[in-house]
Amino acid sequence: MAQPLKSDDQLLKEYHTWLRLERGYSPNTIEAYEMDLAKLRAYTARFTDENGKPLDWVHMNFEQLEAFVFDQFKETKSEASQARILAGIHAWFRFLLYKNYIDQDPSELLEGPKKSKHLPTVLTLDEVNRMMGAIDLSSNEGHRNRAMMEMLYGSGLRVSELVNLRLSQIYPDEHYMLIEGKGSKQRLVPLSPVAEEWFGYWMQERATWPLKPEAKDIAFVNRYGRPMTRAMVFTIVRRLCAEAGIVKTVSPHTLRHSFATHLLQNGADLRIIQQLLGHEDLATTEIYTHVDVADLRKAVLQYHPANKVKSER
Repeated sequence: MAQPLKSDDQLLKEYHTWLRLERGYSPNTIEAYEMDLAKLRAYTARFTDENGKPLDWVHMNFEQLEAFVFDQFKETKSEASQARILAGIHAWFRFLLYKNYIDQDPSELLEGPKKSKHLPTVLTLDEVNRMMGAIDLSSNEGHRNRAMMEMLYGSGLRVSELVNLRLSQIYPDEHYMLIEGKGSKQRLVPLSPVAEEWFGYWMQERATWPLKPEAKDIAFVNRYGRPMTRAMVFTIVRRLCAEAGIVKTVSPHTLRHSFATHLLQNGADLRIIQQLLGHEDLATTEIYTHVDVADLRKAVLQYHPANKVKSER
């Protein structure tokens, strides 16, 4: 039998604690799930049940939830965003069931769009070199930007991992970093010699910058001495690509994709790449086993019998 409900504020605080401590979700995921719940609460406030009372945002049935999801999907066309909304709703009702506030999970049968698998955009080694070469090392931020790009490409960091990286997590004598990834999961990531070199140059520059108290242990800071933001790194990457004449749609994550793809192309084991990237599931890493179109053409030209005959002629 379900236990009595607490006040809305108490319930929301308990949900937040459950997401953070019992599920181990990252702050970004928790924020997204709580935003989804806020949308659900706003939706139920617009409607009444058969008794003329506002819809109960805790004791909803499947049909009511299905109507909410349909309403949200009209506003959100992206498959990824739709899947995220569903994940947030599933999390909320799993929490209620786990805490014995409800007897059955009404979201269990909710289905959303199946996310299509798109091959990630990857830079060639030449494009990476052109991008690095586009950095103006004479500018105040030059050595910082080069060190950041080398860490994104040389270690496969996520942009959130880069901007949250602390000096106390970097061990130059041992040549590795302690990275805190999604869900606060930690992993050891080697620091490449090239990244080490440029990070050393940046550390010399950083010592001359005025730092705010909250940024004393932050590896990468902006010109005002505050921690870098994800948006700032996105802007830097896109500007460098434009200056390097790269026409692909590129983000900081593209450098992470390029890191993994280039390792695989040069013979690295897929499970090692999985560990370096911090993927829980090997299936997530397997997307990097895609083959370049040029390699496909080369294989057809080299091995197909019709092309062999033409070559002999």
